[in-house]
Amino acid sequence: MTRLTGRALRLTVYIGEDDTWHHKPLYTEIVHRAHRAGLAGASVFRGIEGFGASSRIHTSRLLSLSEDLPVAVVVVDTEERVRAFLPQLDELVTEGLVTLDDCEVIRYVGRTNDANDADGTGKTDAKGKKSL
Repeated sequence: MTRLTGRALRLTVYIGEDDTWHHKPLYTEIVHRAHRAGLAGASVFRGIEGFGASSRIHTSRLLSLSEDLPVAVVVVDTEERVRAFLPQLDELVTEGLVTLDDCEVIRYVGRTNDANDADGTGKTDAKGKKSL
């Protein structure tokens, strides 16, 4: 597991939900590449409304004709690792916005399958979640 505390860099990629890479959602490709690159983590957030460079408003409202909702892929890791990942985004992101922000990591802790876990039971299911 990657250890991450203190100063870090947050990469945010703003794209459309309908954007694809080889017939798969673009956000999925970005997350999987970030994982293969060994970055600390990536999350995808779906927006309910927004607009970008095209100035076309995309919304989830029922009567709207737009379905291409905004999506943000957020990655946080050291500056060195995030900057090393940027060339992959040059290949993937043909429309959208890519931003970098300095941030501070206060806590970064993953799940463990170790018997010395927080509740001492060591019982987890196939997905690593605690069982009762």
